[in-house]
Amino acid sequence: MRVLRMFVLAAAAAAVPAAVADSDRGPDVSPVTNTLYRQECASCHMAYPPGLLPARSWEKLMASLADHFGDNAELAPEDRKAITVFLTGHAADRAREKRARKIVASLRPGDIPLRISETRYIASKHRELPARLVAGNPEVRSLAQCNACHTRAERGSYSESEIDIPGYGRWED
Repeated sequence: MRVLRMFVLAAAAAAVPAAVADSDRGPDVSPVTNTLYRQECASCHMAYPPGLLPARSWEKLMASLADHFGDNAELAPEDRKAITVFLTGHAADRAREKRARKIVASLRPGDIPLRISETRYIASKHRELPARLVAGNPEVRSLAQCNACHTRAERGSYSESEIDIPGYGRWED
């Protein structure tokens, strides 16, 4: 009986760190903390967390702001440099969060995705979505509108349990 009690106590003690780690796991990617980036970039689109792309992608995006997906998004050189330092310093290949690591693992050597939706990991997570819920949905329009469905995207959380598709509701995988 004493051996059984000690075994149960040992098993319970071993489970505590795992339970604490799971409940306090933090965001999927680090949320945006840079005021300049938020001010300059979020005036047109969501301030995408840097952990959604590797540093080489952020470098290429920031170097080609004169033609940023069809728009001129040029910045003052010092602002461009400061934002680039922030983005590359917190990029997926330099982050420790789980989703950032999965994004990097999905890339082929030499891949430089310019759209988050071009990464194999993100594409695979959205593969089952019917076009009517994204492109055909006037409140979503494209996968670039992360925060249209991911209710906590601004906080770096992309959990499936937090998905609420406008005009459809909760997404059940």
